[in-house]
Amino acid sequence: MRLNRFFTGTALALALVVSACGGGGSSDDDTLTLRRGISAKVDTLDPHRSSAAWENIIIGDMFLGLTQHTADGQVIPAMAESWTTSEDGLVWTFTLRDTTWSDGVPLTAEDFVFALRRIQDPAIASQYSSLLYIIKNAQPLNEGRVAPEELGVRAIDDRTLEITLEEPAPYLEGLLTHYTTYPVPRHIVEQYGEAWVQPENIEVNGPYKLVYWVTGDQLVTEKNPAFYEADSLCFERVSYFELEDLAAVERRIEAGELDINNAFDGGRKAELDRRLPGWARTTPGLLTTYWSFNSSEAPFDDIRVRKALAMALDREYLVENVLTPGFVPAYSFVPPGINNYETDRPEVSWKSLSRAERLVEARSLLEDAGYGPDNPLRFEYKHRSTDDNPKAAPVAQANWNEIAPWVDAQILRQDTKVLYADLRQSNFQVSDGAWLADYNDPLNFLYLLDSDTGQQNYGNYANPEYDRLLEAASQERDLTRRAELFAEAEKIMLEDHPITPMWFQVTKNLVDPNLEGWAENAEDNHRSRWLCPKETPAEATDSE
Repeated sequence: MRLNRFFTGTALALALVVSACGGGGSSDDDTLTLRRGISAKVDTLDPHRSSAAWENIIIGDMFLGLTQHTADGQVIPAMAESWTTSEDGLVWTFTLRDTTWSDGVPLTAEDFVFALRRIQDPAIASQYSSLLYIIKNAQPLNEGRVAPEELGVRAIDDRTLEITLEEPAPYLEGLLTHYTTYPVPRHIVEQYGEAWVQPENIEVNGPYKLVYWVTGDQLVTEKNPAFYEADSLCFERVSYFELEDLAAVERRIEAGELDINNAFDGGRKAELDRRLPGWARTTPGLLTTYWSFNSSEAPFDDIRVRKALAMALDREYLVENVLTPGFVPAYSFVPPGINNYETDRPEVSWKSLSRAERLVEARSLLEDAGYGPDNPLRFEYKHRSTDDNPKAAPVAQANWNEIAPWVDAQILRQDTKVLYADLRQSNFQVSDGAWLADYNDPLNFLYLLDSDTGQQNYGNYANPEYDRLLEAASQERDLTRRAELFAEAEKIMLEDHPITPMWFQVTKNLVDPNLEGWAENAEDNHRSRWLCPKETPAEATDSE
């Protein structure tokens, strides 16, 4: 096994630091460390407080829910060994694995009950609580209208968990892989409060346990000996580096200091293929970039303004000349390839218009709304500082100015973490953003625009008919009819233009070709537990 390739002098120095901090890290040369780059700063590692894909990279290495994904994205058992479903699809009963937390305390069904009640606690103010409104009484609990005991989750005994739903959910097995459904150690959370996720306090049920966390430096996890498949882990330690500068990522890789990064500059793929053969990995993903309008405030409370700006954006030019190869212009919100959406897919009504026709219509809409030389339309467009987003911003600015010289967009580049915080607080006029599927079902995209969704309905869109159709689809057990109802809802939302879909993305990762176990999947979910150094023929012979 090729040890030194995955443990540099930098990692060795870190091991000494971790050991000095009480993490128990070894400084032996034969320690295997996997070094992963993540694309933004980490705010939290609490599964109930996080809403960031880059935080999920770490959280998912430390915790497991009832189910989990294989390397290629298939759903398999995790903390649940097996489960049954009632005939009406509303009651799911899970038999749990006999296992413990990393401190040896037994993990029981009560840990799941505690966790699923906790994420709906209004005091937690979870940004993701609405994802689990499928559970009976979850929304009333989140709104403070029922007691925690009324939530549709109960422990029949230590190893039997029952979950009762509001409506049938064909996607539930996939949803239960998501970090919002993970158990948390009640005995640790109650002892340490918000500090329970700090390295000196945390206990986990997954492959790796946090031992070091300094913002701006790195985070480090080490193998959890109590994990039920600990003997199968190839890496003793995983280091995570908060890296927004993609040029710096390339330099680290060339210096032998990084094994994986969860992003790269798509416009440089050909150059990366030349300089770092085999590193750049892409595959079609369940990932939509969409831009939000703050429809709760002028001027974007006017549908004519929202529609005009949406029509003016030249998606084809961006995809063909600016963005990562493989991106596709988006005229709908739900990405192609998603499960349970076999129907005529809705798109914006103006897709068939030429670019010139779109600009004429956009100008007419703005003039009807009262804008012109004597009343120019001025607004601010915020964009993330990572990935292709800074390159798209000046193109958008020029596109909007093409409507008329009195359309004046100011662009503001923001740290990705800060931008999403502003989105959740509706502190924006127009902003970019993206959504990566949490589970493989159209509801995971469409629920974002439901008026009950809360902070992730960034522009505060509200349409009672849209909400009604989503509710009807959620109650429908016939998957064909369910898909038709979703399509009706999406069509209404697209014509209201609370958002403008921009492009469907490919996943983008840089991965050392000397790693094996990496598999592409549309949800871009890659757990460290599946990865191993690739043995060379000489090493394989030596091991024999």
